Amino acid sequence: MALQVVSVINNSSLLQPGFSLMNFGGDVFFFGQKGWPKRSCPTGVFLLDTKQNELKMKPAFFSKDSCYLPPLRYPALCTLKGSADSDEYQYIIHGGKTPNNDLSDKIYVISLVSKTSKKTTFQCVEKDLGGDVPEARYGHTINIVYSRGKSMSVIFGGRSYTPLAQRTTEKWNSVVDCLPSVFLVDFEFGCCTSYILPELQDGLSFHVSVARNDTVYILGGHSLQNNTRAPSLYKLKVDLPLGSPAVTCSILPGGISVSSAIVTQTAETEFVLVGGYQSDNQKRLVCNTLVLDDNKIEIVERASPDWTPDIKHCKMWFGCDMGKGSVLLGIPGANKQFISDANYFYILRCKGAEEDKEEELTAQVCSQTSSEDPGDSTPFEDSEEFCFSAEANSFDDDTDTYNEDDEEDESETGYWITCSASCNIDINTWVPFYSTELNKPAMILCSNGTGHWVHAQCMDLSETMLLRLSQANVKYFCNEHIDLNKGLQTPKKVAHLKKQPMKPLHKKTAPKLTTPMKKSFLRRLFE
Repeated sequence: MALQVVSVINNSSLLQPGFSLMNFGGDVFFFGQKGWPKRSCPTGVFLLDTKQNELKMKPAFFSKDSCYLPPLRYPALCTLKGSADSDEYQYIIHGGKTPNNDLSDKIYVISLVSKTSKKTTFQCVEKDLGGDVPEARYGHTINIVYSRGKSMSVIFGGRSYTPLAQRTTEKWNSVVDCLPSVFLVDFEFGCCTSYILPELQDGLSFHVSVARNDTVYILGGHSLQNNTRAPSLYKLKVDLPLGSPAVTCSILPGGISVSSAIVTQTAETEFVLVGGYQSDNQKRLVCNTLVLDDNKIEIVERASPDWTPDIKHCKMWFGCDMGKGSVLLGIPGANKQFISDANYFYILRCKGAEEDKEEELTAQVCSQTSSEDPGDSTPFEDSEEFCFSAEANSFDDDTDTYNEDDEEDESETGYWITCSASCNIDINTWVPFYSTELNKPAMILCSNGTGHWVHAQCMDLSETMLLRLSQANVKYFCNEHIDLNKGLQTPKKVAHLKKQPMKPLHKKTAPKLTTPMKKSFLRRLFE
């Protein structure tokens, strides 16, 4: 096992606990950022380009017929194949948290449409479900089982918010373990069926699940009800005859007390278990090999990598399976760093380079990533699972004007600043307020001094006024500077021009009239 340090070149602020990775043909894609996607990549899906110990993030696109997909965190994810031996596969996403901390109960299917050296396009489709639809949740797992030529997905565990009828003022947004029900979802017909098995007594979250053929193995996990990480190991066997499916559960010995661990596949029947926590106060630095047979699982401790001192001594860590036997690990940066949300990242390779050319994964893996959810009361509440999620609209596939430095450049323009003492715009919770907004809050320039940007919503501007100020070429002053600049808004006084009197003709230039001329003039006047 080799541990390699990587440097994130751009968009490093997106790599926070809670994001996820998916592997399409050896290319790793990131999604599930903590806030709403930015204008430079509205889908929120990035290609992770790792070269020379550097990690660059390049935006991916969604096809025009794709549905909207919010940037979910802590969802369950696995691959879906047409058959157990098929080489083509899609990714299934279920549940998860939105940046507003709302929970989702929807299921999305993401497939690769096209890929070139400059552009990757996905299609995202929301599946309509009926029957016993699983409630909105996060921190759970989903796997695909194959039996008698048919396939179904298995959903288990996770956490959800306390039901509205049971909430109190003090614990309005508290979370609880979901009921230990097993859900079977038929993607062909969109039907869901729930099963209550006597062997499953407690709800579990942030556990590990590995599937092969018609069997799912559930390992470890954390229970909120009694705050334990029991060394549990369950075997779910699903039979899919022509009639109703049959689900049985067995409790196996040899389980591991761990939560938020990461699983990556290194061979057809071999997986490696990395990371996680074995107690509230201790990370699990030991690694294990999971060997799956048709009817059994073998868990063996293996040599751990040479963990760096930073990894050993940090309080929390997080990561996700990159596929092909590799894991992306992250730890918080030092407090002395100028960037408060900076993290250090490592790539852990669990198999040799010569094995990287093996065929695509044949078993389904759904492992929750390291550290607990912020709603937990454990010491690791700031550490969150890496999950698979993306945010997408329908895009024009004919344009690609992304600039890798846009994320950093936009942060300097002030969209996510605190514009005033009463500013409540938060990148993690912001939602569109005006009809003209899409991915950024509406802003307006205050003309005080050299000028500065303020949020229109914080200034209590109506949409009509915002549109008028945006279209008219007038100066605007924010709430804090309106009194200081009233003089600038008042028209300047204009001095009246004084009319110059007409000058009379000079005596020397006036013609002289003689006496005969005067008599002649008077005679003509009275004639």
